[in-house]
Amino acid sequence: MPERVAGKVALVTGAARGQGRSHAVRLAQEGADIIAVDVCEPIRGVPYVSATADDLKETVGQVESLGRRIISAEVDVREFGPLRRTVDEAVAELGRLDIVVANAGICIPAGWDRVTEDIFTDTIDINVRGTWNTAMAGAPHLVRAGGGSIILVSSAAGLKVQPFMVPYTTSKFAVRGMAKAFAVELAKHHIRVNSLHPTGVKTPMMGEGLLAALNPAIENDPRLGPMFTNLLPVEAVEPEDVSDTVLFLASDESKYVTAHELAPDAGVSEF
Repeated sequence: MPERVAGKVALVTGAARGQGRSHAVRLAQEGADIIAVDVCEPIRGVPYVSATADDLKETVGQVESLGRRIISAEVDVREFGPLRRTVDEAVAELGRLDIVVANAGICIPAGWDRVTEDIFTDTIDINVRGTWNTAMAGAPHLVRAGGGSIILVSSAAGLKVQPFMVPYTTSKFAVRGMAKAFAVELAKHHIRVNSLHPTGVKTPMMGEGLLAALNPAIENDPRLGPMFTNLLPVEAVEPEDVSDTVLFLASDESKYVTAHELAPDAGVSEF
Protein backbone atom coordinates (compact mmCIF):
# COMPACT_ATOMS: atom_id res chain seq x y z
CA MET A 1 0.00 0.00 0.00
CA PRO A 2 1.53 3.38 -0.97
CA GLU A 3 2.56 5.83 1.73
CA ARG A 4 -0.11 8.49 2.10
CA VAL A 5 2.16 11.55 2.37
CA ALA A 6 5.22 10.23 0.56
CA GLY A 7 7.69 12.89 -0.52
CA LYS A 8 6.06 15.62 1.54
CA VAL A 9 7.46 17.74 4.37
CA ALA A 10 5.46 18.60 7.48
CA LEU A 11 5.94 21.28 10.12
CA VAL A 12 4.64 20.27 13.56
CA THR A 13 4.70 22.59 16.57
CA GLY A 14 4.58 21.33 20.13
CA ALA A 15 6.32 18.27 18.75
CA ALA A 16 8.40 17.22 21.75
CA ARG A 17 5.78 14.86 23.18
CA GLY A 18 2.07 14.12 23.42
CA GLN A 19 -0.08 14.87 20.40
CA GLY A 20 2.70 16.74 18.61
CA ARG A 21 5.09 13.81 18.76
CA SER A 22 2.33 11.45 17.73
CA HIS A 23 1.46 13.60 14.71
CA ALA A 24 5.10 13.86 13.65
CA VAL A 25 5.67 10.12 13.95
CA ARG A 26 2.42 9.23 12.18
CA LEU A 27 3.24 11.49 9.23
CA ALA A 28 6.77 10.09 9.11
CA GLN A 29 5.35 6.55 9.06
CA GLU A 30 3.49 7.56 5.91
CA GLY A 31 6.50 9.02 4.12
CA ALA A 32 6.87 12.63 5.27
CA ASP A 33 10.00 14.40 6.46
CA ILE A 34 9.46 16.51 9.56
CA ILE A 35 10.24 19.95 10.95
CA ALA A 36 9.66 19.59 14.70
CA VAL A 37 9.39 22.68 16.91
CA ASP A 38 8.84 22.97 20.66
CA VAL A 39 9.68 25.55 23.32
CA CYS A 40 11.07 22.83 25.65
CA GLU A 41 10.88 24.95 28.78
CA PRO A 42 8.41 25.65 31.61
CA ILE A 43 5.61 28.14 31.02
CA ARG A 44 4.34 30.16 33.98
CA GLY A 45 1.10 29.01 35.51
CA VAL A 46 0.84 25.76 33.60
CA PRO A 47 -0.19 23.08 36.12
CA TYR A 48 1.54 20.16 34.40
CA VAL A 49 5.19 19.43 33.67
CA SER A 50 6.39 21.05 30.46
CA ALA A 51 8.23 19.27 27.65
CA THR A 52 12.02 19.18 27.74
CA ALA A 53 14.88 19.11 25.27
CA ASP A 54 15.21 15.39 25.95
CA ASP A 55 11.57 14.93 24.95
CA LEU A 56 12.28 16.63 21.63
CA LYS A 57 15.33 14.43 21.12
CA GLU A 58 13.08 11.40 21.62
CA THR A 59 10.78 12.65 18.88
CA VAL A 60 13.79 13.08 16.60
CA GLY A 61 14.93 9.55 17.36
CA GLN A 62 11.53 8.04 16.66
CA VAL A 63 11.24 9.80 13.30
CA GLU A 64 14.80 8.91 12.28
CA SER A 65 14.16 5.27 13.19
CA LEU A 66 11.55 5.28 10.44
CA GLY A 67 14.15 6.35 7.89
CA ARG A 68 12.80 9.87 7.54
CA ARG A 69 14.64 13.17 7.80
CA ILE A 70 13.82 15.52 10.67
CA ILE A 71 15.00 18.97 11.66
CA SER A 72 14.20 20.03 15.21
CA ALA A 73 14.44 23.38 16.99
CA GLU A 74 13.65 24.78 20.41
CA VAL A 75 11.50 27.77 19.50
CA ASP A 76 8.69 29.64 21.24
CA VAL A 77 5.73 29.95 18.85
CA ARG A 78 4.99 33.35 20.40
CA GLU A 79 8.15 34.71 18.77
CA PHE A 80 7.44 35.09 15.08
CA GLY A 81 10.93 36.10 13.94
CA PRO A 82 12.76 33.07 15.35
CA LEU A 83 9.96 30.76 14.27
CA ARG A 84 9.99 32.05 10.69
CA ARG A 85 13.78 31.81 10.47
CA THR A 86 13.64 28.25 11.77
CA VAL A 87 11.02 27.25 9.22
CA ASP A 88 12.79 29.04 6.35
CA GLU A 89 16.12 27.36 7.14
CA ALA A 90 14.55 23.93 7.53
CA VAL A 91 12.63 24.26 4.27
CA ALA A 92 15.82 25.31 2.50
CA GLU A 93 17.47 22.11 3.73
CA LEU A 94 14.56 19.74 3.17
CA GLY A 95 13.52 21.30 -0.13
CA ARG A 96 9.85 22.08 0.40
CA LEU A 97 6.92 22.35 2.81
CA ASP A 98 3.51 20.79 2.21
CA ILE A 99 1.86 20.33 5.60
CA VAL A 100 1.56 22.60 8.63
CA VAL A 101 0.24 21.25 11.94
CA ALA A 102 -0.13 24.11 14.44
CA ASN A 103 -0.39 21.96 17.53
CA ALA A 104 1.37 23.90 20.30
CA GLY A 105 -0.94 25.04 23.09
CA ILE A 106 -1.51 25.29 26.82
CA CYS A 107 -4.44 24.88 29.22
CA ILE A 108 -4.67 26.46 32.68
CA PRO A 109 -8.03 25.57 34.26
CA ALA A 110 -9.55 27.95 36.80
CA GLY A 111 -12.90 29.31 37.83
CA TRP A 112 -13.71 32.55 36.06
CA ASP A 113 -12.98 34.63 39.17
CA ARG A 114 -9.54 33.03 39.61
CA VAL A 115 -8.28 33.73 36.11
CA THR A 116 -5.42 36.21 36.29
CA GLU A 117 -4.20 38.58 33.62
CA ASP A 118 -1.11 36.41 33.19
CA ILE A 119 -3.20 33.27 32.64
CA PHE A 120 -5.37 34.99 30.05
CA THR A 121 -2.44 36.66 28.28
CA ASP A 122 -0.27 33.53 28.10
CA THR A 123 -3.15 31.35 26.90
CA ILE A 124 -4.12 33.73 24.12
CA ASP A 125 -0.51 34.45 23.15
CA ILE A 126 0.39 30.77 22.79
CA ASN A 127 -2.87 29.28 21.58
CA VAL A 128 -3.97 32.08 19.24
CA ARG A 129 -0.98 34.22 18.35
CA GLY A 130 1.28 31.15 18.27
CA THR A 131 -1.12 29.43 15.90
CA TRP A 132 -1.25 32.52 13.69
CA ASN A 133 2.55 32.77 13.74
CA THR A 134 2.82 29.14 12.68
CA ALA A 135 0.42 29.58 9.78
CA MET A 136 2.19 32.77 8.69
CA ALA A 137 5.61 31.10 8.83
CA GLY A 138 4.44 28.09 6.85
CA ALA A 139 1.88 29.38 4.35
CA PRO A 140 4.32 31.20 2.02
CA HIS A 141 6.18 27.94 1.47
CA LEU A 142 2.94 26.12 0.66
CA VAL A 143 2.09 28.85 -1.83
CA ARG A 144 5.45 28.28 -3.53
CA ALA A 145 4.88 24.53 -3.49
CA GLY A 146 1.60 24.99 -5.36
CA GLY A 147 -0.66 23.80 -2.55
CA GLY A 148 -0.81 21.92 0.69
CA SER A 149 -2.69 21.44 3.95
CA ILE A 150 -2.73 23.56 7.11
CA ILE A 151 -4.20 21.97 10.22
CA LEU A 152 -4.92 24.27 13.15
CA VAL A 153 -5.39 22.31 16.35
CA SER A 154 -8.36 23.60 18.29
CA SER A 155 -10.34 21.46 20.75
CA ALA A 156 -13.79 20.24 21.55
CA ALA A 157 -13.73 23.45 23.59
CA GLY A 158 -13.76 25.25 20.24
CA LEU A 159 -17.07 23.63 19.36
CA LYS A 160 -18.91 23.82 22.68
CA VAL A 161 -18.10 25.70 25.84
CA GLN A 162 -16.13 23.83 28.47
CA PRO A 163 -16.47 25.20 31.99
CA PHE A 164 -13.68 26.57 34.17
CA MET A 165 -11.58 27.39 31.10
CA VAL A 166 -12.56 30.89 29.96
CA PRO A 167 -9.17 31.71 28.36
CA TYR A 168 -8.76 28.23 26.84
CA THR A 169 -12.28 28.11 25.40
CA THR A 170 -11.86 31.64 24.06
CA SER A 171 -8.59 30.67 22.38
CA LYS A 172 -9.96 27.51 20.80
CA PHE A 173 -13.00 29.25 19.33
CA ALA A 174 -10.57 31.80 17.91
CA VAL A 175 -8.49 29.05 16.29
CA ARG A 176 -11.64 27.64 14.71
CA GLY A 177 -12.45 31.01 13.16
CA MET A 178 -8.84 31.54 12.13
CA ALA A 179 -8.87 28.31 10.13
CA LYS A 180 -11.92 29.42 8.18
CA ALA A 181 -10.43 32.87 7.53
CA PHE A 182 -7.15 31.45 6.23
CA ALA A 183 -9.05 28.86 4.17
CA VAL A 184 -10.93 31.55 2.28
CA GLU A 185 -7.84 33.49 1.21
CA LEU A 186 -5.49 30.57 0.62
CA ALA A 187 -7.95 28.55 -1.47
CA LYS A 188 -6.75 30.15 -4.72
CA HIS A 189 -3.33 28.63 -4.02
CA HIS A 190 -4.81 25.14 -3.61
CA ILE A 191 -4.09 25.28 0.12
CA ARG A 192 -6.64 23.68 2.39
CA VAL A 193 -7.07 24.90 5.97
CA ASN A 194 -9.10 23.03 8.58
CA SER A 195 -9.41 23.00 12.35
CA LEU A 196 -9.07 19.91 14.53
CA HIS A 197 -11.24 19.43 17.63
CA PRO A 198 -10.25 16.49 19.87
CA THR A 199 -11.81 15.52 23.16
CA GLY A 200 -9.51 14.91 26.12
CA VAL A 201 -6.33 13.13 25.02
CA LYS A 202 -4.09 10.96 27.16
CA THR A 203 -1.01 13.18 27.22
CA PRO A 204 1.03 14.86 29.99
CA MET A 205 -1.24 17.91 29.61
CA MET A 206 -4.19 15.84 30.77
CA GLY A 207 -2.30 14.48 33.79
CA GLU A 208 -2.67 14.84 37.52
CA GLY A 209 -1.54 18.47 37.51
CA LEU A 210 -4.34 19.63 35.24
CA LEU A 211 -6.94 17.58 37.10
CA ALA A 212 -5.71 18.97 40.43
CA ALA A 213 -6.27 22.47 39.04
CA LEU A 214 -9.67 21.58 37.57
CA ASN A 215 -11.20 19.61 40.44
CA PRO A 216 -11.61 22.51 42.91
CA ALA A 217 -13.55 24.44 40.28
CA ILE A 218 -15.81 21.44 39.64
CA GLU A 219 -16.35 20.99 43.39
CA ASN A 220 -17.43 24.64 43.57
CA ASP A 221 -20.08 24.07 40.87
CA PRO A 222 -20.60 20.31 40.38
CA ARG A 223 -23.57 20.84 38.04
CA LEU A 224 -21.09 21.66 35.28
CA GLY A 225 -18.81 18.63 35.70
CA PRO A 226 -20.84 16.42 33.33
CA MET A 227 -20.09 18.86 30.49
CA PHE A 228 -16.79 17.01 30.08
CA THR A 229 -18.52 13.67 29.42
CA ASN A 230 -17.92 11.93 26.10
CA LEU A 231 -20.89 10.49 24.22
CA LEU A 232 -18.93 7.32 23.51
CA PRO A 233 -18.08 5.37 26.68
CA VAL A 234 -14.42 6.43 26.91
CA GLU A 235 -12.85 8.93 29.30
CA ALA A 236 -10.18 10.06 26.83
CA VAL A 237 -8.57 9.06 23.55
CA GLU A 238 -4.98 8.21 22.66
CA PRO A 239 -2.78 10.71 20.78
CA GLU A 240 -2.58 8.21 17.91
CA ASP A 241 -6.36 8.41 17.53
CA VAL A 242 -6.10 12.12 16.84
CA SER A 243 -3.11 11.58 14.55
CA ASP A 244 -5.29 9.45 12.28
CA THR A 245 -7.38 12.54 11.60
CA VAL A 246 -4.26 14.67 11.12
CA LEU A 247 -3.00 12.19 8.54
CA PHE A 248 -6.33 12.27 6.71
CA LEU A 249 -6.25 16.08 6.55
CA ALA A 250 -2.61 16.07 5.46
CA SER A 251 -3.13 13.53 2.70
CA ASP A 252 -4.76 13.80 -0.70
CA GLU A 253 -7.67 11.79 0.67
CA SER A 254 -9.02 15.12 1.94
CA LYS A 255 -8.13 17.09 -1.19
CA TYR A 256 -11.54 18.79 -1.28
CA VAL A 257 -11.95 19.30 2.47
CA THR A 258 -11.31 22.87 3.55
CA ALA A 259 -12.72 25.43 6.02
CA HIS A 260 -14.19 22.64 8.11
CA GLU A 261 -14.04 21.45 11.70
CA LEU A 262 -13.05 17.79 12.11
CA ALA A 263 -13.77 16.43 15.55
CA PRO A 264 -12.26 13.18 16.83
CA ASP A 265 -14.06 14.11 20.04
CA ALA A 266 -15.86 10.88 21.03
CA GLY A 267 -19.08 12.89 20.81
CA VAL A 268 -18.31 15.22 23.71
CA SER A 269 -19.43 18.22 21.69
CA GLU A 270 -22.90 16.64 21.37
CA PHE A 271 -23.29 15.40 24.94
